[in-house]
Amino acid sequence: MSFVAFFWICDLGFRRSIETTVNAASRTNLETVQRLVASSEGRGTEGIATELRDLADLWANGAVFEVADAEGHWLYRSRLFLNEDPPLPGAVAGGTKFQTTNLDSNQYRVALSRVRLRGETFEIHAAVPTEPFDQALDRFRLIERETLPLLVLLASLLGYWLSGKSLAPVDRIIRSAEQIGVGNLSRRLEVPEPRDELRRLTETLNAMLGRIDASFRRITQFTADASHDLRTPIAVMRTTAEIALRRPRTQGEYREALRRILATSVETSELLESLLTLARADAGAAGLEMHPLDLAIEVRKAQEQAAVLASEKSLRLTLRTPETPVWVRADAIAIHRLLLILIDNALKYTPAGGRCEVALTSTADLAHIAVTDTGVGIAEGELDTIFERFRRADRARSRETPGAGLGLAIARWITQMHGGAITAESKVGCGSVFHVQLPTVETLS
Repeated sequence: MSFVAFFWICDLGFRRSIETTVNAASRTNLETVQRLVASSEGRGTEGIATELRDLADLWANGAVFEVADAEGHWLYRSRLFLNEDPPLPGAVAGGTKFQTTNLDSNQYRVALSRVRLRGETFEIHAAVPTEPFDQALDRFRLIERETLPLLVLLASLLGYWLSGKSLAPVDRIIRSAEQIGVGNLSRRLEVPEPRDELRRLTETLNAMLGRIDASFRRITQFTADASHDLRTPIAVMRTTAEIALRRPRTQGEYREALRRILATSVETSELLESLLTLARADAGAAGLEMHPLDLAIEVRKAQEQAAVLASEKSLRLTLRTPETPVWVRADAIAIHRLLLILIDNALKYTPAGGRCEVALTSTADLAHIAVTDTGVGIAEGELDTIFERFRRADRARSRETPGAGLGLAIARWITQMHGGAITAESKVGCGSVFHVQLPTVETLS
């Protein structure tokens, strides 16, 4: 379609160029005749006619023109004008107009002009043949008709080759993408060398594959860890029940077996509740209800609830809070659970006779909670992973302490949902400090 438009424009331009050239040629002949008539002053009409005949003989190409006086008597007419059909219209005084006509079966372009020379009016017509120009236009159109199919074919082949060359990287990307599955998510697409949009797309897809691979690995690890942690308590409950039923036992033995099953089921219920919490968090369906909350009151409630556990282990649990309220926008249940997780961890890993402290401070826009203990501590290399699911610092000591390693993961999720941050600092044998920062809101009246 573009070639057709191109040739149409070329044809139009060529025709207009021919028309301009033919008009210029006939105008030149007209002006030559005008100059001859103007220079024949004093010679009379016969003298002018003689001069015009001499001019016609001098033009090698056989100039075609005619000249009439004011009464319409022809002073000179070229032979071709004698059989003119239809007759040419009269010219307009003071101007030149052009007309195409047939002279002796051939087409001519005629320049017509009415001029006043030496006080007399003359009508002059000068014509040039259009046949050479028409033949040139016909040759041009023949070349167009012969060239257009060839150009279309060449353009099609070139377009096919260029499209194949430009789409080759896309084809490689498609083939690579088709080969990536669950078993080889670590594979990446080939990145094209040119720094163009296709390279950006490939790098974006590789980054997306990286995120999918990381998520899939976390889900796989999460499933494996959850299965392991659920298998153990279920096996304990089943084994305890089977042993108790093998032979008749005393009431005390049955009660002990039931006590073990109950304790294990409680731990399993807590584990399932933690798993459900994280599953709802991953699905975006946690449903936290945010309201203005005095964080100082919540910290005191959590400390009072944990004081019972501290006394059972002979630990000293202290509290430091400001006397004025510390307002945050939060979910009360979630914040209470966050505080209990941090305090419970501090008590769980602190030997008898140790000390734990919960401190709350605030600035203009942040509330800071610090839970400090004098427990076993965490190795520096494990501080970056303790907030991951099913990760527990120092697994050798973790076997002595119940838990599935989900508490800190839930604590981090709760903190992030409230727009805050949680960090930890620790030293083996010297204890740990967990820091939670939450954005505050304006004091309520």
